[in-house]
Amino acid sequence: MSLEQDFHERMLQTYRDAAQSGYYATYFLRMVMELGGVKAAKQLIHDPKFSSGFTTLWEQGALDISVEALVLKSEWHDLFGDDDRKVAREKLAKVEYFPK
Repeated sequence: MSLEQDFHERMLQTYRDAAQSGYYATYFLRMVMELGGVKAAKQLIHDPKFSSGFTTLWEQGALDISVEALVLKSEWHDLFGDDDRKVAREKLAKVEYFPK
């Protein structure tokens, strides 16, 4: 399996993780299925507004499973550029979340 396929699977797992806490991110799931995980992630992080999913995860104290936090993980470094990571880091910083 390629790194891009691995990331796609991780995005689907993110949906399942959120669903376990009662948040069914159907728009997110549809986006991932239509665009693929990497393209969906880039679209979400580069949107200047916070997505409803981001807001819900923030309210639930679950930003660790947000797309923004996911793209900052070293295992996905080859899929995202410096600009992608900068935007993701800045979005998280706006809500005072700093991934470990």
